[in-house]
Amino acid sequence: MRITWWGHATTTIEADGTRLLTDPVLTARIAHLRRRRGPAPLAEAGQCDAVLISHMHADHLHLTSLPMVAPDAALVVPRGAAKLIHQDCGAAFSDRCIEVAPGNQVRIGSLEITAITAHHDGRRLPWSSHAGPALGYRVEGSPSVWFAGDTDLYDEMAAEAGPVDLAVVPVGGWGPSLGPGHLDPVRAAEAVRRVGARMALPVHFGTFWPIGFDWIKPELFLPPGDRFKTAMAEVDPAVKVDVLVPGESTEVSA
Repeated sequence: MRITWWGHATTTIEADGTRLLTDPVLTARIAHLRRRRGPAPLAEAGQCDAVLISHMHADHLHLTSLPMVAPDAALVVPRGAAKLIHQDCGAAFSDRCIEVAPGNQVRIGSLEITAITAHHDGRRLPWSSHAGPALGYRVEGSPSVWFAGDTDLYDEMAAEAGPVDLAVVPVGGWGPSLGPGHLDPVRAAEAVRRVGARMALPVHFGTFWPIGFDWIKPELFLPPGDRFKTAMAEVDPAVKVDVLVPGESTEVSA
């Protein structure tokens, strides 16, 4: 398996001849947020068999990026998201949607994908009434992957997500505060321990930041990746952690 981190929560998972793209943000800006590290992802980032959307927040379901995705790719989205996509992007996109809720399974190419719980606000917000469950995804392949989306710790995490070979886990955010429903580096390490992953890839940090906020709490921008690696070594030193920069890839063996 090969996994590429394009920044924020956007990754390409290539396994057994199938390509999955998670929470694609393929532009240099999201509303008041701008990409502060690395260029926008290469055009190849949009080439995939399916997109996995974890929840409806604009930095995860980024409607502007959907036209940059392969036109025949399925869109696996939280229940209720197809209506939002239809409203903003039209039937050409909503007709490709596969709506899921926790426990639902869908097969994409050679991979079996299970939607699992994420403890996070699933509403579109702030000026939309669209809502649905926030999700993570477990990808059954060789090896297996837990893409956490945005989540906080919850009691059933180990049973739903683990055990797993690779955890793709959020360790930060996009601004000078981290609200409820998120993991900081220490809590992210605990999440990886709970799901029994043998390898971890920190994401959702060091990419986007509000315009004009460059020097406000810079310790929350780049450092969370390395802080997660340190916390992981304290919680379970057997877990291999790869801290990538946007555009880099790593290989994961079964």
